[in-house]
Amino acid sequence: MKLSVLNQSEIEHLLPMQACIEVMTQALIALAKGQVHLPLRMVVRPPEAAGVMALMPAHIAGENAALGVKVINVFNGNPAKGKDSHQGAVLLFDAETGEPLAMMNGSAITAIRTAAVSGVATRLLARAEAGDLAIIGSGVQARSHLAALACVRSLKRVRVTSRNFEHARQFAIEMQPHYVFPIEPVATMEAAVRDADLIVTATSFSDPVVQREWIASGAHLNVVGASQPHAREVDTATMAASSLFVDRRESTLSESGDYGFAARAGAIGPEHIRAEIGEVLIGAKAGRTRPDEITLFKSLGLAVEDVAAATYLYQQAKAASAGSWVEF
Repeated sequence: MKLSVLNQSEIEHLLPMQACIEVMTQALIALAKGQVHLPLRMVVRPPEAAGVMALMPAHIAGENAALGVKVINVFNGNPAKGKDSHQGAVLLFDAETGEPLAMMNGSAITAIRTAAVSGVATRLLARAEAGDLAIIGSGVQARSHLAALACVRSLKRVRVTSRNFEHARQFAIEMQPHYVFPIEPVATMEAAVRDADLIVTATSFSDPVVQREWIASGAHLNVVGASQPHAREVDTATMAASSLFVDRRESTLSESGDYGFAARAGAIGPEHIRAEIGEVLIGAKAGRTRPDEITLFKSLGLAVEDVAAATYLYQQAKAASAGSWVEF
């Protein structure tokens, strides 16, 4: 048999953001309909290692069954070395026989599908006229989230900030030629967030980068960066004041520091989670209910998203004879 191997550039070519938003929509619908077997991610934390390894398997049942696993390493020191903090691979298998079908660059899939899911959430939850975007962070996810939100809303202005202002300035210089709206680097998180009606937090910070008093009435937040129980990007007051939407309840309760810190403070409980995004997609739960409501999507990332993306990529690679095909 032949194994498909896709590198970063091939994945970026075969999985454009708009297409990935639609793939993620269908994956989240399948999850909401109970068609997905999705164990919690297993995280390995070797005491002497510079990062952690996560194992993320998923199976999608039905006519287009899929089986796969992502092995992803998170090394937060990588950006200082000019590398993505997320490194790994997605492995796709035949759902009927278990035979390996493909090995794909995990960081490339993660970069696109994470932002695409935020695109799905933003399309569902943000006010139709929202177009003033604040991005906290200037790395891989900041770039992909700019692309995703530009797909689902007519952006009028973007402000970006980073721990290092020079990184924000370089982000603006690099991204501006690709967009017609202005992209402005700003020095502080508060300066970025004030008056924004779309907010993305995509950082490796462990402590809040957003305060409740900065957030405008009716804003929508995509909280993306903190994916472990000890880390959060928004303060307890923001979590309590927001209508909370998640990719998956079980994952949020077990893995999210943004949720966990607020819960331990007694500010929120499990009932504060209004819905999973898939439940809103199938009409089982309500999305935004008022123009002045603050909506918050807490993204953790799910293996079903990686498997759905890999399945789409495999089909595209077969149709175009793209990538490398090796005997296995």
